[in-house]
Amino acid sequence: MRFVFDEQPPVTHPTVDLGCGTFCTINYDSVISSALAIVVTIVFAVLIARSMSSERPNRVQALAEWAFSYVRSTSNENAPDASSFVVPLAATIGFYILVANYLDFLPITLIPDVHPANTDVNQTAAMAIVVFVLLHWYNIRLRGFRGYLLYYTRPHELPVWARAIFTPLNVIEEIVKPVTLALRLFGNLLAGLLMLYVIGLLLPPVIATPVVAIWKLFDVLFIGLIQAFIFMLLTLVYFGLAREGFEQEHSH
Repeated sequence: MRFVFDEQPPVTHPTVDLGCGTFCTINYDSVISSALAIVVTIVFAVLIARSMSSERPNRVQALAEWAFSYVRSTSNENAPDASSFVVPLAATIGFYILVANYLDFLPITLIPDVHPANTDVNQTAAMAIVVFVLLHWYNIRLRGFRGYLLYYTRPHELPVWARAIFTPLNVIEEIVKPVTLALRLFGNLLAGLLMLYVIGLLLPPVIATPVVAIWKLFDVLFIGLIQAFIFMLLTLVYFGLAREGFEQEHSH
């Protein structure tokens, strides 16, 4: 239990400065943990794909097919014309986040200065930025650049002066989407890690050990799953919101 009782508060990350400014400073603990999560994600995906059989499907295949069918059906409901890239995007991000979260079951903090990948806001922000960029690329492709700009003046049934009032609110709404995506995942995962530290700090080891085990089971197994699901679901929902008013605009 050294990784619980002796570690420092997980609120900062060890860095390596490459000597070329702020953007060349790397949180190397996040690089290690995210690289590990990427490798495990790829290995699991390959193993699941190779184990699939149309004649004798196993339980893992049934679970994978159910999850993929849910992502595909949700995408078809929200953005049917974008499912070809939204489904792989949402499924991959959701599965990666789940793997990265579940790696916390392993004592990865035994590696000096290493914490779970999603407890670094740079990691969660990077995924949110990917969703943000693709979301607006899709909106421009859907409406054209002029239609994309007019999208920020909704609701379009209002007079021009009222739409001008709503425009800055719509811009703020779009900016907030990746921010909330990143901070929700980061905050929930960091809070769970801080709870482990606080438990180990306040309770004697003989009491803290079972409490830590119960908390970690709840936090990693349940909260880790929920946060991966929420990130994946919001990705799909945001693409659906990008289509808001599109059918009405082109029905006249």
